Amino acid sequence: MQNFVMPSDIPDDQYPPPSAFVEEGKNCVEAAQKEGLILRVMGGLGIYMHSQEFQPLWEGLARLGKKMFTDIDYVSYDKHRVKMLKFLEGRGFSVHQKLLYLYGKERQIYYGDRIPMVEVFYDRLAMNHIVNFAKRLEQDSPTVPLSELLLQKLQMVRMNEKDIKDSILLLRAHNVADHDNNSINYSVINSVLASDWGFYHTATNNLNKINQSLGNYPVLTKEDRDIISERVKELLEKVESAPKSLKWKARARLGTKVIWYDEVDEWDIIETLPEGE
Repeated sequence: MQNFVMPSDIPDDQYPPPSAFVEEGKNCVEAAQKEGLILRVMGGLGIYMHSQEFQPLWEGLARLGKKMFTDIDYVSYDKHRVKMLKFLEGRGFSVHQKLLYLYGKERQIYYGDRIPMVEVFYDRLAMNHIVNFAKRLEQDSPTVPLSELLLQKLQMVRMNEKDIKDSILLLRAHNVADHDNNSINYSVINSVLASDWGFYHTATNNLNKINQSLGNYPVLTKEDRDIISERVKELLEKVESAPKSLKWKARARLGTKVIWYDEVDEWDIIETLPEGE
């Protein structure tokens, strides 16, 4: 088995171009479908693939400099977990055995030659907050639905600049509506945030953070800023007006005196694993 190499350690002149990530993402989803496996792209690559008409804006924002993507994040259903291992190995990827043993039930990491790293999540994304994908992956392709793409970013307690830029592109490229057809489905977002105060608190803070950051990027025109700001405002209004669950109201009374999110640190092990493990 070849040594595992972090994407950050690959020299720029040997690093795959963005088109290689897009091509592999599309081809992998299509090939999985032929095998009866449901697989979808998420993360920054998913946003990029779903917002191709705004590619110049993406390039202007320069989310990660020369290395636009570090990996491909996929999500599938747990019922496909065993078959997914064989499927990805058939596409030239090697599973990281130690991480498979430690975390393989919810999340698997693979590495390869053409694309340095691939991660597959199952049923949900469990980080600072939980994004569930039950019965949702069929609503879009080759990416997860737009509302889940946004929720994946909004669940981050420490939202960094890369994730702000991803969210800016997503909000510029898609309107807010009550359906999944090339739109950010506010009904889905409401159903999540109106039942979980912690997620609501993090997500609304991040929406405000995105809005406040718009003036930091000269590549954004006034029209861009106005459209994004209006969509952020609409999402906030929809969330605030949504009926809240009793659980939400009870947790809201405690506020931030009690920690409202899950810490995410277990994957720091990737950075410290010996070569070849």
